[in-house]
Amino acid sequence: MPAPRGQDKDRQQQQQQEGMGGRRYFYRRKRVCRFCSEKIDYIDYKDVALLQSFVPERGRIMPRRITGTCAWHQRKLGTALKRARIAALLPFVGV
Repeated sequence: MPAPRGQDKDRQQQQQQEGMGGRRYFYRRKRVCRFCSEKIDYIDYKDVALLQSFVPERGRIMPRRITGTCAWHQRKLGTALKRARIAALLPFVGV
């Protein structure tokens, strides 16, 4: 059964006075491109330690929304990972 008229507004005002009404909002920091912050222009395909941090166990390239890299560096990262796979420095599929 819905609340009588006027009572709903009172509840909203009370929640505003108490705070956010039980909801907790948090500020999510914007991810910054690791390569832009370190001013790296060229992603070397032979740097296996760097490339492995962008490839999970299954062997797929992690997307931008997870890694936080910019679009330009994500394209360069994908190219470097593919070159490293062809050169047998990285596996095509994880274990």
